[in-house]
Formats: sequence, structure tokens, C-alpha cells
Amino acid sequence: MDTGSTGRIAISATARSRAPADVVFGLLKDGATWPSWSMFDAFELERPGSGDPLGIGAIRVFKTRVTKAREEVVELIDDVQLSYVLLSGLPMKNYRADVALEPMPDGSTLIHWRARFDAKVIGTGWFWRMFMTNALSTVSRQLAVAAERASVARSQ
Repeated sequence: MDTGSTGRIAISATARSRAPADVVFGLLKDGATWPSWSMFDAFELERPGSGDPLGIGAIRVFKTRVTKAREEVVELIDDVQLSYVLLSGLPMKNYRADVALEPMPDGSTLIHWRARFDAKVIGTGWFWRMFMTNALSTVSRQLAVAAERASVARSQ
């Protein structure tokens, strides 16, 4: 448990989308789609991944009015998981997030977004735990809804 000083912070969020995992994964992987469905205003692919431009090694930059988060994709399993580390943009260190997709028997998908990090500034861990829990919950729900819309559009 984070006491607001030093110590590893672990957070998670879960959302359910009526869309299949491949549709959810497509939106998650393609950062260029994020400004149309998420809290982020802009996206830039700073560096393509090796082999797959959106794959492992890709550096993705997500911008809002107040932040510019640079992330590197470090693990990718098609339609199953995307993992990334934060390179810069927020006062955190050792940040890693794993977004796992769990296909359900009814064709829907559970989105499990988990992150671990250390606050850079002692005494701010409680704030960053609260802030990032809210952010992951919001973007998970936004991804779920966007995938449902994309799935309906794809079937028409």
C-alpha cells in the first residue's frame, strides 16, 4: 500500500466491451485513432517499431492540453496484450502498463489495464495513485465504447 512516500504503486481498471478482442486491440494498438475516442487531443508516432511500425520499440506520444506523455511499446501479443513503459511526460518513474484483453464466450471482451510505478516526488504517491486510477478507468471505458462503435460499423 502506498503511504504517499516512496514505494511501488499498483493500479488497475477493467471495462467490458461488446466488441470482439480483435476490434478492441486494433484501436488500442493504433495510437492515431486515440484522439477520436479518448481523452487525448493528439497523437504522434515519434519512432516506428522494428518490423511493425506500431509494434515493439514504437515510441508513441499522446498529448492533452496539459500533458505530453511519451511511451514505448515493450510487449505486443496480437489481440491479447499491449504493454508499454512511460519514457517522459509525467512525474513518475519505472512506469509500466499492461493492457490485457480477455475474450468472453458471448463475443465481448474484458479490458484489464494494469500499471505499476513510483512517484518521482516523495509525498505525492497518494495523488498519482488517485489521478492514474481515474485516467485508466476513463480510457478503458472510452476504448470499450469506441470498439463497440467500430464493431457495428464493420458489420454494416
